[in-house]
Amino acid sequence: MIVFRDVAEIPTGFGPSVVAIGKFDGLHAGHRTIIDRLMVDAAGTDARTAVVTFDRHPLATIAPDSCPEALVGVEQKLDLLASTGLDATLLLAFDAELAQVPAEEFVRRHLVAGLRTQRVLIGEDFRFGRGGEGDAALLERMGAACGFAVEVVQDVASAGLPDGEAGRRVSSSWIRELISAGDVERAAKLLGRPHAVRGEVVRGLRRGRELGFPTANLARDATGLVPADGIYAGWLVERLPAGELGGGSRYPAAISVGTNPTFDDVPERVVEAHVLDRDDLDLYGVVVDVEFEARIRGMVAFTGIDDLKTQIADDVAVARDLLRSRSGQ
Repeated sequence: MIVFRDVAEIPTGFGPSVVAIGKFDGLHAGHRTIIDRLMVDAAGTDARTAVVTFDRHPLATIAPDSCPEALVGVEQKLDLLASTGLDATLLLAFDAELAQVPAEEFVRRHLVAGLRTQRVLIGEDFRFGRGGEGDAALLERMGAACGFAVEVVQDVASAGLPDGEAGRRVSSSWIRELISAGDVERAAKLLGRPHAVRGEVVRGLRRGRELGFPTANLARDATGLVPADGIYAGWLVERLPAGELGGGSRYPAAISVGTNPTFDDVPERVVEAHVLDRDDLDLYGVVVDVEFEARIRGMVAFTGIDDLKTQIADDVAVARDLLRSRSGQ
C-alpha cells in the first residue's frame, strides 16, 4: 500500500479511484464493512482503491480536553489498512490549518484533483470540513457537479447480547469502553482481532527476572490504548522492518499491566510481557506488538515475595493452558 502524507505527493496519473473517508481508529467491524464495500465497488472497474484518513483524532486539534485516547497509533493504523489490500492511503495531518478548510474545498482538493475519485464511501455519521459542515448531502451535491457517486454505508450493530447491548452500534467508543474495563475478549470480537499495544522493549527494574519470570517491558511512549490494570494471556509479536506487512515471530505470553503494587515503586503504568517457556530471547531495542487475548485477573498487592511468586506461577499456567486451547495445540 502506498502512503501519501499530503495531497501534493499523489502522482498525476493516480486514479481514477474509489475512496472511503473516515477516522478508522482501530479499524473495527464497522470500518471493515466500509472497506469491504469499497473493494467490491472497485472490482468491476480499473479504479484504484484508497482511504482518506487522519494522523490524529480531529478533537485533538479542535477540542483537546474532549479528545478520547486513540485505540491504535498511526503506524498501527497504517498496518491495519495495508492488510486490507488497499492500493493507497492519504494520511492527512489534522492540524489547525486543515481544521479550517471548508468542506467543499476539501472535496475539490483531495477527492477530485488529488485522487480523481469516481465513488466515495462514508459511514452514516461521518462529517468533515470546517466546523463539521460536510456531510453526505454535501458530497452528493458536489458529486453531481464533479462526476463522482456517493455511497453511505449503514452502521454495523450487535444483536442478541445478554447484557443489554443488543442493537448497539459498533464504534471506537464502545471498544474503548471495553478495553478500559479489561474486557479484551469482547473488544476482539468487535475488532476482528486481539487488541494490541505497540512499543520498543526497554530495560526495566529487572524484578521479573529476579523472581524467575523475566519480562519484556514496553517503553512509556508505546502506542495503542492500554487495557485496565491486571494480568492477561496474550502474545508478543516482533514487528518486521518498516514497509513489510505482517509480523515476525509470535510468542505466547503472560502480560502484566499496572504499577506493581506489591513493591509500590513504579510511578506510571507499565505493560510487560513474560514470554512463556523461553529464556533465550534478547528483545531489548526490538519493536513489538503485545496482543491481549483474555484477562486472567485484576491487579492486587501481595504481602510477601513468596505469595507473589506462587501467584505468578499460577498466572503463567493459566495463560499457557488458555493460549494452547485457543491455538488448537
